Amino acid sequence: MHEQSNHSADYCRACQPALPSRWRFRPDGCQLPVAAAETSSSNRDAKRDSRVQFASIKWAKTDKIEVAAGYETQVLLKWGDPLFSDSPPFNNQSQTSASQSRQFGYNIDFIGLFPLPAYDVPNSRHGLIACNHEYTNPELMFPGYTSTASQTQDQTKIELAAHGCSVVEVRGNADGRWESVQGSRYNRRLTATSEFQISGPAAGHDMMKTAQDPTGRLVLGTLNNCAGGKTPWGTYLTAEENFYQYFSNATTNDPALQAHFTRYGMPAAAGDYPWARFNSRLDAIREPNESNRFGWIVEFDPYNPGSIPKKRTALGRFRHEACMLAVNRDGRVVAYSGDDERFHYAYKFVSKGQFNAFTREANFELLDEGTLYVAKFSADGTGEWLPMVQGQGPLTAANGFTNQGDVVIKARQAG
Repeated sequence: MHEQSNHSADYCRACQPALPSRWRFRPDGCQLPVAAAETSSSNRDAKRDSRVQFASIKWAKTDKIEVAAGYETQVLLKWGDPLFSDSPPFNNQSQTSASQSRQFGYNIDFIGLFPLPAYDVPNSRHGLIACNHEYTNPELMFPGYTSTASQTQDQTKIELAAHGCSVVEVRGNADGRWESVQGSRYNRRLTATSEFQISGPAAGHDMMKTAQDPTGRLVLGTLNNCAGGKTPWGTYLTAEENFYQYFSNATTNDPALQAHFTRYGMPAAAGDYPWARFNSRLDAIREPNESNRFGWIVEFDPYNPGSIPKKRTALGRFRHEACMLAVNRDGRVVAYSGDDERFHYAYKFVSKGQFNAFTREANFELLDEGTLYVAKFSADGTGEWLPMVQGQGPLTAANGFTNQGDVVIKARQAG
């Protein structure tokens, strides 16, 4: 799991965007407007008001989980745990994709807790956990597994079903421990073959259309979901990160397409996962646009298991590490995300519309319209946010950006 800063932009007035576009960095990761950099005392006040009273654990090399005195750990959910009333029990010797799609997925990288009975009713003892399943380790999943060269189609289908996200109802019981609720009406599995909608400026774009989806608006699955975030209106955000490794054969005689493949690290031959042998859509030669349908921030409502998740393309396509939101003073929503590869960029998105604190559903499309920015860093510790808007600066048709869809699909090039 990738560690994140403990600093929360939600509660730091200095972090609120739409102030001057110049800022200075602090060691805790907060971005202070230059004018306020020396005057803010919010961090000093927070330290004086700290409620952390326990003694820190001692550094050690022991291969076990260490917790502070007075605390304990427990296993709440593990790979293969049944989620639904008809889910089969986990059997490592006899796995199937059908059973895995009804069980808890593999390898978690982010957990969001959503209280019950409602997102805006604080409750620390009952709620939903929404979590992602970033990647799979076939050598650990399948008894007798030798190599990707000998991987079977059934094993590939199981891996596809182990990716994605899970939503599980959890509650604290009388003895102070936690338990999951098998068969809860909220429980849900999203896999690498579930249906996702494409929304925002890339929806319907030619670079999003495939033989399987000529509309460019519906994609099967989400891949390599790393970290994520929660919205102020109680939805879950999951970040598609290293999607490139699931594709193979990204080699072409088309210079523009090859440059695009290379910019996103698409493998020229076999990817880290051999799935393209059994899934033509993951073969970049046979389906060159499929990879454009991954690398997005995905939003879904954990309180509505029937809702269709949406890939919010206005936030840009790259290897998203996470997505953290704040509500600006003027009511607009700001989403921060970073491209998790060395020498790549940090981004923010500022919504066109304003957050509605009274009607939850009024916020469901806020992340589809707004302005995407990329951070430009200066040697003196200052920086500025540059708008990534088609037609502004170098983002012109002459440079390969004919519309905003081009900008967000090729966000790395645009940045």
